[in-house]
Amino acid sequence: MELGFSPGEIRNGLGTARLHPLWRGVYAVGRPEVSREGRWMAAVLSCGPDALLSHASAASLWGLVPAARGIDVVVPEGVFRRRSGIRLHRRSDLGSGHRRRVAGIPVTDPISTLIDFSACAPEWKVERAINAADRLELVDPETLRTAIESVARRPGLPRLRRLLGGQALTDTGLERRFLALARSAGLPEPETQAWVNGYRVDFFWPHIALVVEADGWCYHRTPAQQTTDRRRDQAHTVAGLTTLRFSEAQIRHRPDEVRRTLAAVAKRLASRRAGPG
Repeated sequence: MELGFSPGEIRNGLGTARLHPLWRGVYAVGRPEVSREGRWMAAVLSCGPDALLSHASAASLWGLVPAARGIDVVVPEGVFRRRSGIRLHRRSDLGSGHRRRVAGIPVTDPISTLIDFSACAPEWKVERAINAADRLELVDPETLRTAIESVARRPGLPRLRRLLGGQALTDTGLERRFLALARSAGLPEPETQAWVNGYRVDFFWPHIALVVEADGWCYHRTPAQQTTDRRRDQAHTVAGLTTLRFSEAQIRHRPDEVRRTLAAVAKRLASRRAGPG
């Protein structure tokens, strides 16, 4: 109507199959089929001028996760819409600072997207999305950790804070946690910060030729650092050593997994070096 179309012309377009309704007030032109992005745009338009793509749909649009079924849209408190196939969410703090556009589609900013996604996805998918946001240079874990400290109570925040672990562990704090896990896995005290094959390693058990690296959130993210890590691991492999890497998140939140892996690998290496009998 703002473009000068009368209600009769709109009805005529529907009758002659030039307009195809997607949701109330939103039409595909020429044919009913639209792309995934087209349906996202239509869903946002149908929910009002302040609506934003959100949650899993926003995470997909940002490239953090594969597309999920259904469409998530967030609207300000007090807006009530019912649309088939759209999961509607409401937020009181939906200001301009949280609005972005990707491929022309209004969408929540990366930090808001990760908070919302944490409320509706399993933990491993959230961790993968955090890593993808870092890799795509949308937001790094340190910035995300700092930003969510000032966010008011919202679904998804507790899980995100738990995954990020509050303040990043210092080298000393991470080392202490890992050493406690290694001891409980039955391993003797390792050499720490030892030089092996021209590289300084976090933990080294020379009697079983095992190297372990504990990767904190603050490091091992840039392409240059990742290349160095690969060269380091390859040099150890050439020298006949076994290298294990554990992330800070694993050491913090999956200690049993770390302990089991250490115990199994150490047992295998010890039996190999012992030889037959």
